[in-house]
Amino acid sequence: MEQNSNMGTEKISKLMLRLSLPTIIAQVINVLYNIVDRMYVGHIPEVGANALTGLGVSAPLILIVSAFSMFVGGGGAPLAAIALGKNDKEEAEKILGTGTVILIILSIALTIGVFIFKEPLLYLFGASDVTFPYANEYTTIYLLGTLFVQFALGLNLFITCQGKTKIAMFSVLIGAITNIILDPILIYGFNMGVRGAAIATVFSQALSAAFVVAFLVSNKSIIRIRFKYLKLNAQYAIKTLSLGVSSFTMQVTESAILIVFNNGLLKYGGDIYVGTMTIMQSVMQLLTIPIQGLIQGTQPIVSYNYGAGKYDRLKETMKLSLKITVGATAGYYVLVFFFPHLFARIFTSEADLLNLVAKILPIFMGGMWLFGVQMTSQMFFVGTGQAGKSLFIALLRKVILLIPMAIILPNFFGVMGVFYSEPIADLISASTSGFLLFYSLKKLKNLS
Repeated sequence: MEQNSNMGTEKISKLMLRLSLPTIIAQVINVLYNIVDRMYVGHIPEVGANALTGLGVSAPLILIVSAFSMFVGGGGAPLAAIALGKNDKEEAEKILGTGTVILIILSIALTIGVFIFKEPLLYLFGASDVTFPYANEYTTIYLLGTLFVQFALGLNLFITCQGKTKIAMFSVLIGAITNIILDPILIYGFNMGVRGAAIATVFSQALSAAFVVAFLVSNKSIIRIRFKYLKLNAQYAIKTLSLGVSSFTMQVTESAILIVFNNGLLKYGGDIYVGTMTIMQSVMQLLTIPIQGLIQGTQPIVSYNYGAGKYDRLKETMKLSLKITVGATAGYYVLVFFFPHLFARIFTSEADLLNLVAKILPIFMGGMWLFGVQMTSQMFFVGTGQAGKSLFIALLRKVILLIPMAIILPNFFGVMGVFYSEPIADLISASTSGFLLFYSLKKLKNLS
């Protein structure tokens, strides 16, 4: 327990660096699953643009599948960290056991349900007759690995919550490196195209999942998956899902946004604009994913010290986290503003698509410079078990602001209205989240 208890004593800046650096690396590596697929697929001769758009159409389904892993991991891991802060290892293991059972149930339900409704869903998500074959091919194979995705993503957070971020990073590293190696071999070497990208992804996720499970049943893990706790404990299931609903909502509403975006872009602009969104979402991931890594590495510190009643350390953690996240998001936006072509070339070499992305990207990401405030606020409320506020923040940007604007604004500005909705929603939600965070930290001052 020594490494875990250090979260209550070690210098905050040193502790954040030690815990967050591996999770940042892990998150960057993890995003390569989709981004590397898009990079290789987008450069397939003759069909690259349509194939890339097909992957973009399948993205909402993939996000929905992975969102359910966050339902469990995003809620269970902070609860387990809080229990460890109270030195209650048994409760933490019961939470882990319940979460594992829920993930298995969700995997079976998702695989069957999505297979039944896959074709109408893909058309609903913005597929055209031209791009549907590519989206269908990728999604069909990806769904076969649903259980691997749930374990690789959902259970990995139970490793992070122990402070063992290097182990969590390694589990992601195994899969990502495998995917990077297999992608060009299967896509180009065996001429499998989109199908090769999907097979590489599923196989890579299977390796990651196997590593995560192997660690959590070993004596190297502070909390272990034990057979006696592999049961659907109603008390812990309700607590886990109640807290995890905000993390789930953050990701599943991302899927809803892509659906609205893709349909609006297809209606007002055509397939090339759907392809543009696929690239811009990938560029945005290059920003948000490292920040999410910092957030994941910092959250166990917040949860532990909140559970231990060490509010001064908690507040110090939050102040440092805000400085880093806002600085990173602002700096990244400067790069995007001045060098949009550089980011677009990562995913395509087709002139029309390249120029369109370079024109719209600085507008689309116009509010991202302040996005670190929202991500840090979300982490604080999840980490301290405040499910209501974390859910509100999750809903505010995407459901209350972004989706309605993406539907309404195109009526006035055409296809550009879809793109304008993003920066407006980002700025309003980040400002609101910052106010709620400031107010909550001020309340903690009276408890110190």
